[in-house]
Amino acid sequence: MLKVSDLHVSYGGINAVRGISLEVPDGKIVTLIGANGAGKSTLLRTISGLVKAKSGSITIDGEEIMNKNITSICEKGIALVPEGRKVFSNLTVEENLRIGAYLRNNKEEIQKDYDWVYKLFPRLKERSWQLAGTLSGGEQQMLAVGRALMSRPKVMMMDEPSLGLAPIIVQQIFSIIKEINNAGVTILLIEQNANMALNVADDAYVLETGEIVLHGPGKELMENEQVKEAYLGKKKS
Repeated sequence: MLKVSDLHVSYGGINAVRGISLEVPDGKIVTLIGANGAGKSTLLRTISGLVKAKSGSITIDGEEIMNKNITSICEKGIALVPEGRKVFSNLTVEENLRIGAYLRNNKEEIQKDYDWVYKLFPRLKERSWQLAGTLSGGEQQMLAVGRALMSRPKVMMMDEPSLGLAPIIVQQIFSIIKEINNAGVTILLIEQNANMALNVADDAYVLETGEIVLHGPGKELMENEQVKEAYLGKKKS
C-alpha cells in the first residue's frame, strides 16, 4: 500500500500541498480530481521524488520514501507517467521502452514485459523502430504508459493521461488502464476528465487549493451534487 500522511509541500512561496493524507490500497485504482492548481501534479511529483516535501510522510508497504532520491523510489516499485507524455523524441519506440527497464537485469523477464506492452499496444509494435517524436499524441501516450510498465511497477501514477487526445483514443487509454489494473498493477490517477476517472476508480479524492475536501468510492462521488456541479458539468435542478 502507498500511504501519504499529513504531507506539506511548498515552493516559490506557495503552499501547494497542505496536510494531505490518502491511501492507495494494493490492487486498486485511486483517482484525484480537482481544478488546475489544486496540487494534484505536485503530489505525484513529490511521491516520485521530483519535488521535495516540507513535512509529512510517504510510505510504500510501510517503508518511508519521502525525499529519497528518484532511483531509490523507482526501485521500491513506483513509476510515473508524466503529464505531456515526456517521451524521448530522438529515440525509437523500443529504445524508450528499454529506458523504462534500466534498473532491471533479468533479460528473460524484460522480454516478457516487452511482449506484454506490445500486446497491450499493438500499434507500438508496428512502430518499434520509429522515432518517438514522429508518433501521434495518442501513440506517445501509449509509449509513456508502456515505458512505465517496463519498470515492473507496484504502483503506476498517471498524470492527465487523456490530455489533448481525441475521445476515441481516451476510451482506449482508459480500457488499457483497467486491463493493467486487472493484471495486478495499483494505479494512482490524476485526470481532468472527472467522469471517466470516477467511473474507473475504486476510490477517489477531491482536491481544492492543496487540501482534500471529499473522499469516497468513485461511483459514490459521481452521485455527489457538489462534484456533479463542480467537475461533471451538471447543474443542480
